[in-house]
Amino acid sequence: MDDMYSFGSRGYFLMLALLAFARGMDFLSTWIATPNLMLEGNPIAKKLGWIWSLLFNAVLVVVLAMWPLSAIVIATASVLVAARNFQSAWLMRSLGEEIYRAWHIQRVQETRITLYLFCLAGNTLLTAGIGAALIWSSNLRLVPFAIGMGMIAYAIAVAFYTLLAIWRLHRAAKREARQIQEMQNQSANGRALAVETSSRPPDQIV
Repeated sequence: MDDMYSFGSRGYFLMLALLAFARGMDFLSTWIATPNLMLEGNPIAKKLGWIWSLLFNAVLVVVLAMWPLSAIVIATASVLVAARNFQSAWLMRSLGEEIYRAWHIQRVQETRITLYLFCLAGNTLLTAGIGAALIWSSNLRLVPFAIGMGMIAYAIAVAFYTLLAIWRLHRAAKREARQIQEMQNQSANGRALAVETSSRPPDQIV
């Protein structure tokens, strides 16, 4: 379980190929879905952009390939993320990032939060449950144990970034509502001032 491949060994290149494929699928699915990263759920990746993200992941792949446990965990989570992206990538690309984002936000806002969170829990907990079952039945064998951990890592990532997006959406809605209320108050104050001014008697000239 704590095995480590030496740099340049056969096992190292096997893990390197696995990681390169998995991370490549993640990048490809993201590029198809959101070429401008407008729909990217990871704020760090969104801030880094394509070039820096590619460089960072290249270094990550080269380093993690020495540890098979970490390599298989990351590869499993990355492949599951890519599969999730591919599921809706065609719709995101056909509608366009801005239209899809507006449509998705509207659907979320029109859905009861309890129903949304229940479905999110069903999605993530069922996936994590399969991962936990793999870990339990693995007898500490490397591959099934690492795949199970990767599935749990994927479920945690989906839950975290989805909840983060919902929190940011809720915060933006509150900020927008506060701005609208302030504009309404200013408008009401302006109308009250206009009425008060018009009701004053004209100044007398001596």
